[in-house]
Amino acid sequence: MTLLDAPTYDTRRANRNRNLLIAAVAVVLLVGITGFLGFFTGHGWFFNTVPSEHRVNKFLDTVEAKDFTKAYALWNNDPDWQKHPEQYKLYDFNQFQKDWGPTSDYGVIRSHKIAIVKAVGNGVVMGVNINGGKTPLFMRVDNKTKQIGFSPIELYVGP
Repeated sequence: MTLLDAPTYDTRRANRNRNLLIAAVAVVLLVGITGFLGFFTGHGWFFNTVPSEHRVNKFLDTVEAKDFTKAYALWNNDPDWQKHPEQYKLYDFNQFQKDWGPTSDYGVIRSHKIAIVKAVGNGVVMGVNINGGKTPLFMRVDNKTKQIGFSPIELYVGP
């Protein structure tokens, strides 16, 4: 076969190759943008902290509704905690009510906003502004047990 004996032009094949190239470039751009935005928002690749954020939002919504029994169940990730309260004697329901009830340091909790989130170790740490406060309360959700707790780690929020 010589240069002058080139095969005939296949329009279907050319269109298919063009569409595959466009799709591949679009996927690469989407993954890159998602990772880039995730780096700056603290969500990491593919927003892996979103389930933990949802869990803390649900917990705090329950506290705002003053349903402390349900909130304690979310805190411990145990809807049947009342059947075996001895398992939670290190942080019992009475102490929980003191920390989250109307006599807490925050008073009656009416609103919350997650200010910062970061995956740290085997959990997710987040700073939550309660009742419009400027200093966040740092909470942690364990990836394995899904229990919520106070975080010993504080994240830098900035000036």
